[in-house]
Amino acid sequence: MPRLHAPSKEDSRLLPAFPALPERCIHVPATDAEFAAARAALMAAPVLGFDTESKPLFHAQQTDTGPHLVQLATCGEAWLLQLHHAQARQLAADVLASEAIRKAGFGLDHDRRALPARLGVALHNVIDLDRVFKGHGYASSVGVRAAVALVLGRNFHKSKKISTSNWAAQQLSTAQRHYAANDAHGAAMVHAALPAWERRQPAQPQRPARRPRAAQA
Repeated sequence: MPRLHAPSKEDSRLLPAFPALPERCIHVPATDAEFAAARAALMAAPVLGFDTESKPLFHAQQTDTGPHLVQLATCGEAWLLQLHHAQARQLAADVLASEAIRKAGFGLDHDRRALPARLGVALHNVIDLDRVFKGHGYASSVGVRAAVALVLGRNFHKSKKISTSNWAAQQLSTAQRHYAANDAHGAAMVHAALPAWERRQPAQPQRPARRPRAAQA
């Protein structure tokens, strides 16, 4: 059965811009009070958009020490947890290990392997939205940009330059904060809109069952 094609970058550019989170809605906790506020908000959320960022590796001799940043978002706010902070590691571990909080993101195979080692916990109630779209007949890696175009009818801009910046930096730039926050926010918005989108999709034809081979004499 041929795979469906998600909107291309060129298709996405024809759409209205995705409404990115404003600066006031992006939280990068660093103090005890800020971590307490982040914990209260995150642990109370039933669903969170989820993503991570890692310092890029430029040659094979480099050791991968990431992820360095965990991004979690609702449909209205985002929290960026810099894992060089002990409190950020603990909060990220508690959220990702929680069975009561659904974490939805794209392309999470690497995170499923790396985060348990980084945080010392197993991940629970994590949904890879790429697999949801695969179940509707799309390629195995749709990604947040194409999913936002497909489900929300919006153009989600991603900067290659920012994506390969130093995510292990002690202080994130404004561009990094907005890039990271909106990756998780985009996942949260797609997840929230998925039920209505799925109801509009035609049923996928079932593949015919394979006949068992006849036993050889």
